[in-house]
Amino acid sequence: MDKFIIEGGTPLHGEVTPGGNKNAALPLLAACLLTEEPVILRNVPNIQDVHTMRKLILSLGVTIDDLDTGVWKIHSKVVRPTDLDPDLCRKIRASILLAGPMVARSGELQLPPPGGDVIGRRRVDTHLLALKKLGASIQYDRTFKFSANGLKGAEILLDEASVTATENAIMACVRAKGASTIRNAASEPHIQELCIFLNQLGAKIENIGSNTLNIQGVDSLHGGEFTIGPDYLEVVSFIGAAVITRGSITIRNAGNKYLDMIKLVFRRLGVTWEEKGTDIFVPSNQIMEIESDLGGAIPTISVMPWPAFPTDLMSIAIVVATQSKGTALFHDWMYPSRMFFTDKLVGMGAQIVLCDPHRCIVQGPSQLTGEKMESPDIRAGMALVLASLSASGKSTIRNVNQIDRGYEQVEKKLQLLGAKIERVKEE
Repeated sequence: MDKFIIEGGTPLHGEVTPGGNKNAALPLLAACLLTEEPVILRNVPNIQDVHTMRKLILSLGVTIDDLDTGVWKIHSKVVRPTDLDPDLCRKIRASILLAGPMVARSGELQLPPPGGDVIGRRRVDTHLLALKKLGASIQYDRTFKFSANGLKGAEILLDEASVTATENAIMACVRAKGASTIRNAASEPHIQELCIFLNQLGAKIENIGSNTLNIQGVDSLHGGEFTIGPDYLEVVSFIGAAVITRGSITIRNAGNKYLDMIKLVFRRLGVTWEEKGTDIFVPSNQIMEIESDLGGAIPTISVMPWPAFPTDLMSIAIVVATQSKGTALFHDWMYPSRMFFTDKLVGMGAQIVLCDPHRCIVQGPSQLTGEKMESPDIRAGMALVLASLSASGKSTIRNVNQIDRGYEQVEKKLQLLGAKIERVKEE
């Protein structure tokens, strides 16, 4: 197991290019199961979660060739609903994305319970309800057993705007007989990419980017090529790293079209950036002052389904707020363990009051001091990296394999920006 040793207090400068969107790569790999013809995916991020998904689909009979760095040729000519490795399924939440395409393609799948970050209960009921609407039969006895004698289009109203349930429903509907409508669908950038990708392979999906998707099922999909877009979560992580170290950086190919709401929220924390074509420039002269609500009331930063502020950026926003003048309330109603990493920030000197599992109050700015910590999940782990870059003195972050699940060689990218960060093997 590796750890990061970080010497804080160095402003970041230079240029960085984000990797491919992890949350797009995972459903795109699952979607390749829907076609018998080869698919070429470009800009595939070299991260642990993606390699875990690769192992899972390989076990289903798929072949994958590495054509170049980040370029995979996936051929699902024959798929077999074999028993999936429970240990691999426990590593990633996205293992459940195999259900939709495999039931649509082969009519059956046995799936051990999915895993992922420990940020609270993450229900799978919405997936099951959607697939049942299409005609799938599902049994559960420590393993999910999916079966179907051909899926049929249906009207599907999701009981929550779940991202992965929306993706599963889309993939199943694409190969179902007849027309389907998915209402209360999630519409995150990676869902839009999935729909665009499937349409390029011959699917018929309308209203992409809305919460009501109309899908006409097709008998088969053909092959094709697709380039995965930049990971906007990584983009915002680098923005946060620049501003809390008082540095200035340029982020190439930043996917600006997906950052509008995030830009509004960060502006309330005193952070701005400039858009230059497809790039972003983060200047060093940031205001770093929290904008109060009308009458001087404490503002609330709350997560909501897309296109509102995403839950995966809450940890980064909290760290930025520790370096901004003023007070803000942060509210993540989605996951009951998202806020629990804040005790590590308090240990570094941050002024944070944890109100309950879903809310915390941050008052800044605070001088952070280096500390020894452990990464609890992907996003909180990256937030601790940012805090350590801002802190005086040395920080140690253990269990960085959690960060590796979502960020490709993040320490090397930060080193190129001047950060004093090293990856060290645990003794």
